[in-house]
Amino acid sequence: MKKLFFSIFLFLLSLAVNAQISRAQDFYGTTDLKTFREGRDKEFRDPKESPLREKDFATFKGLKYYSLDQTFRVAAEFKPTRGAKFFRMPTSSQQTQRFAKYGELKFKLNGQEITLNVYQAEAVLLDEKLKKYQDLLFVPFKDLTNGAKTYGGGRYLDVKIPPSNKVILDFNLAYNPSCAYGSDKFSCPIPPKENHLPIKIEAGEQSYLSDKENEHKK
Repeated sequence: MKKLFFSIFLFLLSLAVNAQISRAQDFYGTTDLKTFREGRDKEFRDPKESPLREKDFATFKGLKYYSLDQTFRVAAEFKPTRGAKFFRMPTSSQQTQRFAKYGELKFKLNGQEITLNVYQAEAVLLDEKLKKYQDLLFVPFKDLTNGAKTYGGGRYLDVKIPPSNKVILDFNLAYNPSCAYGSDKFSCPIPPKENHLPIKIEAGEQSYLSDKENEHKK
């Protein structure tokens, strides 16, 4: 089975199906940018956890990011989805994983009204050992920077289930799926069409591989 590494709760999902994967990291879901980026870099330098190819360790100097831009830290209205059924979300390896739409985030960015769906993994609801991770939601998305400045397959955000109808959505925390780093060992969820944004999100993690290396991912 291919190695799965989606986000912290997707890590746990892969545990539930006996996949060989990296260990979960506590910084997924944090709202602190420094904590998140330091955690990602530390993870990437650890051969046991890193999605880097072996040949890239010697030259790895840290992940590439846009400069911090508060424009991309927006207040969103959260609208929960009632009675959503689980469906199989396609991945980069032709596998699927079961998710349910948990709700919608509605916000304004660059003068446009935007909606993003947020999802919950089925495994965190079924496995008693995973219950402490039920507060994490998965937000896969694509935007008009994909295939140029950012990974062609889209990027991810993790948010905690909000206690109210207000959420701060920070695209400076956007990160690449593990399959963005050249290895064929990973299977990454493909952002649904509903989460394809008609604008450039010039914030968060940028492409790591060259345009040529990433060509097949666009």
